[in-house]
Amino acid sequence: MVNFAPTQYKMKKHTPLLISLWIFGIFISNAQTFTYFQPLDYKGQFFGYWGWNVDGYTASDIHFKGEDYNFTLSGVKAYDRQSNFDVKLYCNPLRATIPQYNFRFGYFISPHYNISFGIDHMKYVVKQLQVVGIDGYIDNPASNYSSIYEDYEILIRPGFLQFEHTDGLNYINTEYRRVDNLITGPHLKLNATEGVSAGILLPKTNCTLLDNARYDEFHLAGFGMGIMAGLNLEIYKYFFIQSEFKSGYINMPDIRTTMDPVDRADQQFVFAQWNVVFGANFNLNK
Repeated sequence: MVNFAPTQYKMKKHTPLLISLWIFGIFISNAQTFTYFQPLDYKGQFFGYWGWNVDGYTASDIHFKGEDYNFTLSGVKAYDRQSNFDVKLYCNPLRATIPQYNFRFGYFISPHYNISFGIDHMKYVVKQLQVVGIDGYIDNPASNYSSIYEDYEILIRPGFLQFEHTDGLNYINTEYRRVDNLITGPHLKLNATEGVSAGILLPKTNCTLLDNARYDEFHLAGFGMGIMAGLNLEIYKYFFIQSEFKSGYINMPDIRTTMDPVDRADQQFVFAQWNVVFGANFNLNK
C-alpha cells in the first residue's frame, strides 16, 4: 500500500472535499427539475482556469553525487507547504504565484475530448529531524560527516541537508481529457471529467548540502506523468468551478544541489493532488 507523508496545511485540509459535496448538494436538493446524462458538444470551445492545490508525496530515495561524496538517503519523507489563506495573497494578481496553484488553458478537439497545457505548481519540503537510511561515502576531512556509510542511519538536520522544491515543484504538462454530462438543469450543468497527462519538471530547488553555499535556481530536472478525475459545475454556460483529484509519477534524474555544476541529485516518487479551480469557457467563432 502506498503511504504518503503527512501534509501540513495552513488552509483547511478538507476544503476541496467540502466544495465537491456542496456541488452535489445543489443538484440533489433540486433533483426534480434536472435531466440526466445529456449529450454534449463542446467542439471548438476554449477554456481556462486558475485554482489551488494540496499535495501529498510518497517517501523516496534521494541519491547525491559530487566530487567528494556519493551517497543515497532512503525512505525520505516530505510534505507540501501551504500558504496561510489571506484574500490579499490568494486574490492579488501580483502575488498569485506564491501559493500552490494550478493554471490550465485548453481546447476541445471534439464534442467530448480536449487537449490542454498547464502548470501544476506544487511545493515539496523534506522533513527536518527525521532519521533515514544512508549508504555510500563522504570523503571530505573538513566535514563532520566524512565517513563510509553502509546500512547506516542518519539524522537530517541543518548542516547536513536542507532540501526543498518550493518555488516550486513545477510540473509543466499537457493533458488529454474526456468530459461527460451527469446532470443538467436551469443555468447549471454537472459534468464528470477524467484524463491523462505527461510533461517536464522544472523545479526551483532550494538546497543546502554539507554546508555548501545554498543553491536556489530553476533547472530542468526530469519528467512526470499522471491521471486525473474531477467534477465540473458549469454556471450560466460560460463559467465553472471544478474539483479535481490527480495522482502521478515524478522522476527527476538531474537535480542541481550546489553552485558547483558537478554536484547533482536524483529522486523519484508518487504524488497525490487535490485541487479546486475556477474557470471560464469561450468560443472564438461565436
